[in-house]
Amino acid sequence: MSNSAEGVRKRHVDTVTAPGVTATTICVTCLHKAPSENCRHSNMSIETGTYWLTRILLLRFIGFIYFIAFLVALHQNEALLGKDGLLPSNLYLNTIKRHTAGLNSQAFNYAPTLLWLFDYPTYINELLSLLACIGLALSLFLLLAGCANMLIMVMLWVIYHSLANVGQRWYSFGWESQLLESGFLAIFLCPLITIQRLPQETPTSGVVLWAYRWLVFRIMIGAGLIKIRGDQCWRDLTCMNYHYETQPVPNPISYYLHQTPEIVHKFETLCNHFVELIAPWFLLLSRRCRITGGIIQITFQVVLIISGNLSFLNWLTILPSIACFDDRSIQWLFSSRIGSIRDQVSSLKAKAVRGKGYYIRRVFNLSLGALLVYLSIPVVQNLMSSRQAMNTSFDSLRIVNTYGAFGSITKERTEVIFQGTYDNPSHSKANWLDYEFKCKPGDTERRPCLISPYHYRLDWLMWFAAFQSYQYNNWLVHLAAKLLVNDPGVTSLLQKNPFFNKKPPRFIRAEHYLYKFTKIGSKLAKRGHWWKRKYMGSYLPAVSIETLKDYIKGQGWPVPRLHP
Repeated sequence: MSNSAEGVRKRHVDTVTAPGVTATTICVTCLHKAPSENCRHSNMSIETGTYWLTRILLLRFIGFIYFIAFLVALHQNEALLGKDGLLPSNLYLNTIKRHTAGLNSQAFNYAPTLLWLFDYPTYINELLSLLACIGLALSLFLLLAGCANMLIMVMLWVIYHSLANVGQRWYSFGWESQLLESGFLAIFLCPLITIQRLPQETPTSGVVLWAYRWLVFRIMIGAGLIKIRGDQCWRDLTCMNYHYETQPVPNPISYYLHQTPEIVHKFETLCNHFVELIAPWFLLLSRRCRITGGIIQITFQVVLIISGNLSFLNWLTILPSIACFDDRSIQWLFSSRIGSIRDQVSSLKAKAVRGKGYYIRRVFNLSLGALLVYLSIPVVQNLMSSRQAMNTSFDSLRIVNTYGAFGSITKERTEVIFQGTYDNPSHSKANWLDYEFKCKPGDTERRPCLISPYHYRLDWLMWFAAFQSYQYNNWLVHLAAKLLVNDPGVTSLLQKNPFFNKKPPRFIRAEHYLYKFTKIGSKLAKRGHWWKRKYMGSYLPAVSIETLKDYIKGQGWPVPRLHP
């Protein structure tokens, strides 16, 4: 018996002896005597270099990410992208058609979406909801079953493409492309038709596994390089002095991490540089190095999840790191009972059944590898450029992309606070009431939220708007107009509407405030304040529905109407 098999046998078998009693061999897993005859555990051995369990884990994890992404779409897309949304996607598609002189290949290439095939001007709300519901159902099946075929994976990828490509500003984040790239690779993990967790004629593609490792390598190296080339504070090791307070959507733990000593923040920054610039190289080396690199990357993402609400970005970045682990290294995650998936994998060994499709798959995988190498050329050129762009796609299908995050760190946190009133806005004693968003800071006594991996798209863009202007964000004016009529779609995106079940306000304005965390143990903190704020000035002057009508019409949007 080989050393590896003997080692496995020792883990499952004990020899029981007593004075005057013949030694009896017993399997400690199922308590059968004479395991060589009655117990399968004595032969349970999972070799290194197989990826049957890895594939199950990868598919379940991407099913989880897809599920969250489609859940966000179902809850928010109608209010953001519907016919009466803040940026109506039917008008966006019409604009593309005008620019491309009709519905043609150029229009499809600019915005690849299934919506082109339907009567989207009439049924855009229903189509957005239908796509999200189908995506939810398919992703839930994938999450629970841990298996799929290529048809299911293609459907998930095409549906999310269809939503992301009409999402405009709301879907302008790097993780949308990252999900599409991850979803594209997942298609080739699966058999064409068969739906089995262990399809013996379709072993896990080595090309796809290396593509996932290449993906996480690019994500981390891209993030590290954009930091080193970007803000001086990354080189001074001071960026973490600000990050927890000024990140898009802090959580309660961010409050405490922000107030750790500066030496801790410097250590955090050094660790960040190690994880993003040095550790990714482990992923391209031997099995042990890949496993070590995978553990480092997953641990880093878990820390980021704990320290802030960065949507499903960090969860999604865990996904390609899973490809660093073979079946032997993750078998502890699966049940060892007889008949379990782990038990079945142990009987498969490393040998795959070479059916009639084996050589076709081999050619197909090599072709996929060649495509990915070709599409990686501009990505590598971008990584090596001193003018590196982050979160950029070089093809309309977003198959291979470039990534990066927090190349610059904002040193102060400013917030845009929407307010409404019934009074004359020019009067100094006008009573202005604040609107509260789902998660972004507003009320200084409100505890920061904890929502990851869920994502509030409006809250996230409000963070960007705070260090820009309303002229750069036309949707902000549309938001103000909808608040003036208590639009139910927009108010569903808010935590608190001070005019709920009341007559809508006559005027809306937006004010600009500087926000800072209160000090732990300070008088404000003891009174229940998480934040303190200082007035900076007007952001959007007071407007009424009458003063906004011409602007709304000029944008091509429907003029908001009062709802009964």
